[in-house]
Amino acid sequence: MKELRIRTLAAVFVVAGVLSWAGARLWSSVGSLPRVPLAAPIVLALIAAVLLATALSLRSRLKAQRERRPGAKGVDPLMAARAVVFGQASALVASLVAGMYGGTGVFLLGSLDIPVIRDQAIYAGLSVVAGIAVIAAALFLERVCKLPEDDDHNDGTAQAS
Repeated sequence: MKELRIRTLAAVFVVAGVLSWAGARLWSSVGSLPRVPLAAPIVLALIAAVLLATALSLRSRLKAQRERRPGAKGVDPLMAARAVVFGQASALVASLVAGMYGGTGVFLLGSLDIPVIRDQAIYAGLSVVAGIAVIAAALFLERVCKLPEDDDHNDGTAQAS
């Protein structure tokens, strides 16, 4: 499995942000403003929490397995691979969504004197922060599931599978 690159995530974030800003600007010229749902940062934060909990659980199980503790519960390689794929997919989607809400939020910064728009800008900013938390948790999960011997054989590009 190939390692997820931060450069790719940043590119997705920037492209989505620019397109979202342009779309919000066009949408505003029609007479309405784009809406940012209150649930967006909440859902992203929940995904980040699930990814972090998975990473911490796998890390402790792998550590117990390495130390050969009696009764240590092993980690199924297929489950670790699925966790990494879930993390990578979550990071890519979070990068896209955070970029989208970031672009919308930047557009909304021009009208912060209106309370409704200020609330929308706050929701957009919280969505970007929660999206970054998802990306960080996904990268941590990927790092936890990385096999130590992969660095020697594949220049660090392979993952647990």
